Amino acid sequence: MHKEFQLPLDFASSVAPWVGKTAKLMSIFMKETFAKHAIDMTKEQFILLKVLNDQNGVIQKDLAFITERNKGSLARLINTMEKKNFVARIMDTEDKRINRVHLTAHGQKIFLQTQPIVQTCIKQAQEGLTEEEIKTTIAVLEKIQKNLQL
Repeated sequence: MHKEFQLPLDFASSVAPWVGKTAKLMSIFMKETFAKHAIDMTKEQFILLKVLNDQNGVIQKDLAFITERNKGSLARLINTMEKKNFVARIMDTEDKRINRVHLTAHGQKIFLQTQPIVQTCIKQAQEGLTEEEIKTTIAVLEKIQKNLQL
C-alpha cells in the first residue's frame, strides 16, 4: 500500500509556490518570446485564439467555462482582443441576448503565426525532461487540480 508523503503544513515547503511561480514564469516567458517576434500577445490571449481556432463562434458564457475564467475576466480579455482585431463579438441571430465570439481573419493569421513560437516555448520549458517525467508531472498536476476543485 502506498503511504502519502507528509510535510508540515507550511506554505513555503509545499507545492503551491512552485506551481504558482512556474505558471507565472511561463506567462512572462511566452509574452517576451512573442514580443521578440513583434507580436503583442499574452499566453491567455493565445489560449483564447486556440479555442476559437478549434471551435469558432463560441457563446461568450461558454468560453468562460471552456477557458476556466470568470465572466468579468473573460469580458476584459475579449475587449482587449477586439481592440487588437483578433476577435469579434457577434450577436446571435436567434437570441439577441447571446454574443458569440469569432476569430477574425487577422486573429487567424496571428494564431497561425504564433503556433511555432508556442511550440518553441513548450520545447524550451520541457528541455531536459524525459517523456516519463513529463507524464508524471502532468499526472501530479491533475491530482492537485482535482484536490482543489470545489
